[in-house]
Amino acid sequence: MVDYSTLPQNKILCVDMKSFYASCSAVMNGLDPLESYIAIVGDKKRQGSVVLAASPKLKKEFGIKTGSRLFEIPKDPRIELIEPKMATYLRVSTEITRLFNRYVPKEAIHTYSVDESFIKVDGVMHLWGDAKTIAEKIKNDIERQFQLPCAIGIGPNMLMAKLCLDLEAKKKGVAEWTFEDVQTKLWKVSPLREMWGIGRRVEKTLNSIGIFTVGQLACYDLEQLEKKFGVMGNQLYYHAWGVDLSDLGAPIIEGQISFGKSQILLRDYKDPEKIKHVILEMCEEVAKRARTRKKAGRTVSLGIGYSQDEFGGGFHRSRTIKQPTNVTMDLYRVCLELFQEHYNGKTVRQISIALSNIVDDCELQLDLFDMGAYKRRELGYVVDSIRRRFGPGSLLRAVSFTAGGTARHRSTLVGGHKM
Repeated sequence: MVDYSTLPQNKILCVDMKSFYASCSAVMNGLDPLESYIAIVGDKKRQGSVVLAASPKLKKEFGIKTGSRLFEIPKDPRIELIEPKMATYLRVSTEITRLFNRYVPKEAIHTYSVDESFIKVDGVMHLWGDAKTIAEKIKNDIERQFQLPCAIGIGPNMLMAKLCLDLEAKKKGVAEWTFEDVQTKLWKVSPLREMWGIGRRVEKTLNSIGIFTVGQLACYDLEQLEKKFGVMGNQLYYHAWGVDLSDLGAPIIEGQISFGKSQILLRDYKDPEKIKHVILEMCEEVAKRARTRKKAGRTVSLGIGYSQDEFGGGFHRSRTIKQPTNVTMDLYRVCLELFQEHYNGKTVRQISIALSNIVDDCELQLDLFDMGAYKRRELGYVVDSIRRRFGPGSLLRAVSFTAGGTARHRSTLVGGHKM
């Protein structure tokens, strides 16, 4: 049993914009977000293009959801296919955050994603009313000002607010869970993947040891869970009890810090030289992300996914180096070694690169045999400053202008999609 009296009991709102991209596009086209049939598709010219968002009616009546493909959408005259306008979606998201700021200070707002935010309202209830009243006010303000629907879950911590949102508020509009609701509402959840934080692979492993509901997970032996899952077993156990001690803005499940990038290529790549060009561009992006946070890493990972024409498959390998780095060419050299060691000549459709084993980029080990290390490190920060000022496409490597390069095209996109 968990003694809830010893735990913080805040009032956290988890606000989720319903089918945000589809709803924004509906309003922009003078349509009702809840009554229209809209699919936001990355590229209408490609039948394999991914559905980025679907309106509630399209989801309910046609089963089309985020992640579906264009060719899966039926030829129905009521369905509208719209390409994303990412810059507009981001502007609307920013304005919604400003609306939250009318009720609470900035430090009480955590933007979890472009369409989901957490808001701590403990300190303003004497001004606006209880948490449910504030949630209703925010929901009404969003609908009145932006004509966009939303759902709000309320809980004593971020986890409970998120679970309340996913499991009840998305059906009701606004709902609140307390620790008293854990056994009556959360423990009934099955299949396990319906609980936030549990994916299909973890669910399958839990099922294999006889756990099929959240209640069974909460009553399972903690020591056995830790033996099976490590630290994650501890998190699974306490999350089943609704316990979350993370501060607002911290990740609900904390994992290893890393910087990475994954890219599904627009076409199959067979030529190894063109594949290397994309790898170099992606190393540039990963290194930039690390430099932005003033970090460097020792472990470089490369993942290659083969085309479906090759019956899928691929490889994912990592290598740890002595000196932590955030220099593009250092990452590229390691990725090149991994690629040459494990690539078997098949057609490539997906590439992922990650930098982990992270440290602060505040020192550099000098090497008598490499006197240019400091200059290469500083050059990366200079290039970043130029791109911040003049745009990501203002300074590109020569490989980006070859047939295999993708960075030149992607520099015109926002979040990987059209503006």
